[in-house]
Amino acid sequence: MTDPANAPRNPKPSATPAAAGPSSATTGPALPLIVAVTGGVASGKSALTAAFADLGVPIADADVAAREVVAPGSDGLARIVDQFGAEVLDQQGSLDRARMRERIFADPQARQALEAIVHPLVRTWLRAAVEHWQAPYGVLAIPLLVESGDAYAWVDRVLVVDVPEATQLARLRQRDGIEAPLAQAMLAAQAGRDQRLAIADDIHDASGPLAEVPARAAALHGHYLALAQAKQAGRLPPPRLRIGG
Repeated sequence: MTDPANAPRNPKPSATPAAAGPSSATTGPALPLIVAVTGGVASGKSALTAAFADLGVPIADADVAAREVVAPGSDGLARIVDQFGAEVLDQQGSLDRARMRERIFADPQARQALEAIVHPLVRTWLRAAVEHWQAPYGVLAIPLLVESGDAYAWVDRVLVVDVPEATQLARLRQRDGIEAPLAQAMLAAQAGRDQRLAIADDIHDASGPLAEVPARAAALHGHYLALAQAKQAGRLPPPRLRIGG
């Protein structure tokens, strides 16, 4: 596991081919290296992925996908209306996200029903985006990677954006203009910090100033370029993210 606050601990890929099997990524040699960036809500994922984008790295963002698959006229939005009723729509016929958010964080069964509709559509959208990448590697931004189980077993590397929970809460309340109980419920609905760190191949400490992010992204960029070469040569070490893990 590497720590981007410093130089990567193991910047050189293994010289031994990774054994084939369910614990290895299943992307095959035709696809570039796939790096999944994950972290809790308001942890700093957007700043890091923006820094990767500035380096020319392709980004596929699950939050963007989640909006696309429930856009007006989409099958996803129609299924949500069937499940929850037309009151979840705003005056323009779009999903009223603020109202939906309050509902699902007050009702775990409603949240599960919504996720059962949206998450498979998001995974399909992301996989389609990956298949169009023309670069040595690309980044998938997936906030709920831990919660997705083996649905993303095809990623090659997991980069966790890590901050203390108190920092998350403060950022979330400032960003969304919400009260503490809702912010705490949003954090409680996600995997915990220890669960995310358990699947991390690399860690980005996002508790520091934003001015440090580009340099850390650049260090990771070189690391992933080396791993991309290793993947094409069949020498990529297996990821810590395991099927069923």
